[in-house]
Amino acid sequence: MRIERLVAEYGAPDLGIGTARPRLSWTRSGGDAEQSAYEVRLRTADGGTEVAGGAGPEQVLVAWPFRELRSRERVEVQVRAEADGTWSAWSDPLVIEAGLLTPEDIEARFIGPRDIGGLDGGTVVLARDLELDGAVADARLYITAHGVYDAWIGDRRVGDHQLDPGWTAYDTRLRYQTFDVTEHLRAPGGNRIAVGLGNGWYRGQLTWTLQRDSYGDRLGLLAQLEITYADGRRQTVLTDGTWCAGETGVLADDLYDGQSTDLRVPLAPEAVATGPVDVLDVDLGRLVAPMGPPVREVATVPACELLTSPTGAQIIDFGENVVGWVRLRVTGERGGTVTVRHAEVLEGGELGVRPLREAKATDTYVLAGGQQVLEPRYTFHGFRYAEVTGAEVRPEDAEAVVVSSDLRRTGWFECSEPDVNRLHENVIRGMRGNFVDVPTDCPQRDERLGWTGDIQVFAPTAGFLFDVGGFLGSWLRDLAAEQRPDGGVPFVVPDVVREHIGGPRPGDAPHSPPAGWADAAVHVPWTLYERYGDVGVLERQYDSMKAWVDKAHALAGESLLWDTGFQFGDWLDPDAPPHDAAAAKADPAVVATAYLARSAHLMARTAEILGRDADARRYAQLSADVAQAFRKEYVGPDGTVRSDCQTVYALVLVWGLLDTDAQRRGAGDRLATLVREADFHVSTGFLGTPVILDALCEAGHPELAHAMLLTRTNPSWLYPVGMGATTIWERWDSMLPDGSVNPGEMTSFNHYAYGAVADWLHRSVAGLAPAAPGYREVTVRPLVTGQLDSASARLDSPYGPVGVAWRLAGERFELELDVPPGVTAHLDLPLDEPARSVGPGTHHVAGDWVPVGNPLPAR
Repeated sequence: MRIERLVAEYGAPDLGIGTARPRLSWTRSGGDAEQSAYEVRLRTADGGTEVAGGAGPEQVLVAWPFRELRSRERVEVQVRAEADGTWSAWSDPLVIEAGLLTPEDIEARFIGPRDIGGLDGGTVVLARDLELDGAVADARLYITAHGVYDAWIGDRRVGDHQLDPGWTAYDTRLRYQTFDVTEHLRAPGGNRIAVGLGNGWYRGQLTWTLQRDSYGDRLGLLAQLEITYADGRRQTVLTDGTWCAGETGVLADDLYDGQSTDLRVPLAPEAVATGPVDVLDVDLGRLVAPMGPPVREVATVPACELLTSPTGAQIIDFGENVVGWVRLRVTGERGGTVTVRHAEVLEGGELGVRPLREAKATDTYVLAGGQQVLEPRYTFHGFRYAEVTGAEVRPEDAEAVVVSSDLRRTGWFECSEPDVNRLHENVIRGMRGNFVDVPTDCPQRDERLGWTGDIQVFAPTAGFLFDVGGFLGSWLRDLAAEQRPDGGVPFVVPDVVREHIGGPRPGDAPHSPPAGWADAAVHVPWTLYERYGDVGVLERQYDSMKAWVDKAHALAGESLLWDTGFQFGDWLDPDAPPHDAAAAKADPAVVATAYLARSAHLMARTAEILGRDADARRYAQLSADVAQAFRKEYVGPDGTVRSDCQTVYALVLVWGLLDTDAQRRGAGDRLATLVREADFHVSTGFLGTPVILDALCEAGHPELAHAMLLTRTNPSWLYPVGMGATTIWERWDSMLPDGSVNPGEMTSFNHYAYGAVADWLHRSVAGLAPAAPGYREVTVRPLVTGQLDSASARLDSPYGPVGVAWRLAGERFELELDVPPGVTAHLDLPLDEPARSVGPGTHHVAGDWVPVGNPLPAR
């Protein structure tokens, strides 16, 4: 038996963890027996050791068994486990280094340029010389900014992050980063620190109103460089009034509009800084350590073709829709200008910029002369195509730099249908492009916001494909920070919309939180608990979850029917007109009241897990009462539901809102009829789509779910695939069959919400579903209808790799299952055998296939 992948908290950050009591997780290999005990060994910097342990099988997010860590403290921990009377060897050591855990640890002050760097100015550099006094043994840089920064010591960049410090609810939470800069200071020329500052989210344009300076109108920097010399002496270099400011060759930078750079003028770190700075009065209590990984360059995509448009423009096709920027090698005369414009699609052979709305998505460069590599530092774009003017280029001269939060990939899926595999790849690419520090709706137009509804429906898929525990855990802290005093949840987090959207009915409150969007406050923490076994996220978010359910209860009033106020409803129903995305078939009150019942149910389960018994009883009763009021008002004795469409039946079936067999049978039959009448096309929007296929399976019609999945004409999941999509679209028909762009104002070609279907692919097609928090138990129940010949899924779960692969050869069904130590799998297979459970190991099962579902009628 071996201990594998020992991590603290969420495995990030690499340095500067933000808690004094980090939880530990580990996986095991090489033994099938259940863990009966564990020990943790702590080694401190002075060589001291301590061992603590516990009994039982716990190995995920295990409580810290030692004293609290002090700020800056660096320790090593190792773990060993006992199973079947035998102890494993000690694991490889894990280094944990605490960050600055209290505001008192922060001696530096924010500074900003006094005479330059205004709203209409470009990027600035703040710098100072370093006076080193001996051989450097160790050095740390703690740093953050109002804006986005790139830091340099000498001519070496500090770290490989992009767009630090990222985007949080800046008024209450601003992340700082921790870097080991020991080697920077040891290197020749390591005697100057320089930091470039761009606008970023802090004061760049945000939302379709193009609001600037949402958080402030001054750029700012806080840096604390702590140096330890070989003889034990310490030196601290702080941002203060002795630093200097200077202009750079970045003349303008904006996340929406792009970057304008004059390469004849130095950038950081070479830029000259001689101007004064001001010390800014800033609340340092807002500073927090990161919980998840930073944004990094995660891939490069070579150009695949150079096109010439009908007007003669050079357009580079990168072959896939990406998020980042173009890195371009050019040769040109000094003073020449090269312009790079970005778009996701072509219209009439030209760059299709209408979907960008007001975002210019343009990078310009004034050349210094000769051969140069062009790329921006303080912006990003969503694009497949780039139009280049001012220089002749070849495909080999260009590559797309892909940036994303550097999340660890954890989930994989494949099946016998190539187009479904392409769909799944599109989900991954779309998630990567929209997880740039914040889970955004889209990465390209004048929006790029953390819409709560989008991540509410997509979180289960995200939690399988990547390790998002820290990423979404941090976002949830922002949600709680932005929550209204009455429990209302903003439309977007971080909240920069701030009630700019009014309700559609006269008299609607300026901020009326909508069902499905505000419910992210409850559903996302629950998903993280379910996927990672993280009780801590439920504890941290409990007050926020409770406040939202109480607010929704108040909105419903005594009737318990949430039929007033603003609702997005089943947003972007395929039958809604292009310019009225809220005009769904599903009655908004039916959808909202169903969400209230569901969120109250999850709230009751959360309270029960945390031992808050009175709350558990209260919310369980609320959920039951809302469900009863729902049935009385909206459901007929035969199971028909008001507004009689796919979405409303999907919600009541999956969330168990019906109380008689007749209603359940009737609702299931009616849903099946609606799907057949639609010729297996999807007829749901944002809130119905994540549950429609599960509802068909719940109703006993998995063959209809597969038929809907495999439909190729619009509206369907495979229609965009057939149109050449490489990401998930905002609309089912963002591009029309004739190749023109949907006329609606909102027409993104990279919008992950409809990619929520991947969760069903993992659980029901491949048959790998969580049966206990953190996949401590899994259900293996592939719904094999004969419409696919094979499927597989693999997950690097918190307990280790678990995988299932099945294939159908004629009438013979074969399955292979890998179960890691510590996990139990419950098998319910399409064979003539009873359900059973198996433990760790590799299992092979084969037999005569027993079809599930019903034969499809001839089409």
